[in-house]
Amino acid sequence: MFNKGDHVVNSNNGICKIDGIVTMNTPNGNKEYYLLIPLNEPSAKIYIPVDSAAQRIRYAMNREDATQLINSIKDINETYIENEKEREKVYKAAVSSCDPQKLVGIIKNLYLRRLEREKSGKRNTVVDERYFKLAENQLHSELSFALQVEKEQVVQMITQSILE
Repeated sequence: MFNKGDHVVNSNNGICKIDGIVTMNTPNGNKEYYLLIPLNEPSAKIYIPVDSAAQRIRYAMNREDATQLINSIKDINETYIENEKEREKVYKAAVSSCDPQKLVGIIKNLYLRRLEREKSGKRNTVVDERYFKLAENQLHSELSFALQVEKEQVVQMITQSILE
């Protein structure tokens, strides 16, 4: 169970702070909800049912988790998907999962696909570009929060870790 003040990740809203647990009257009776405030949009309020929160939010990484993830990026396999039709489903599932390792896997795959397409004189696909940006933003935002640094510094830290 999450508590007031906890920082969590929600795929649609990024890092949020739990502002409290509220009870709302629904057609099925009273139901408890976590009240989330997105850090990037403090005037917004998001309500997540307590009974299904585990599928929709998770604790945000702390400094140790973030450092460990960055140090393991070069060991995480890219998520290769041969089937074009299946690819977008896998990308969407990875972004929706908020799982940092899955995000790294698709980012690595999308980066390699971009390089391959550029070598062949082709442009990146719209789907690949969209999911690359979504995954990269989600991952860098959380790492930035956990490490208390700007996103640009996160990129430098990742690059340095890969090159070591």
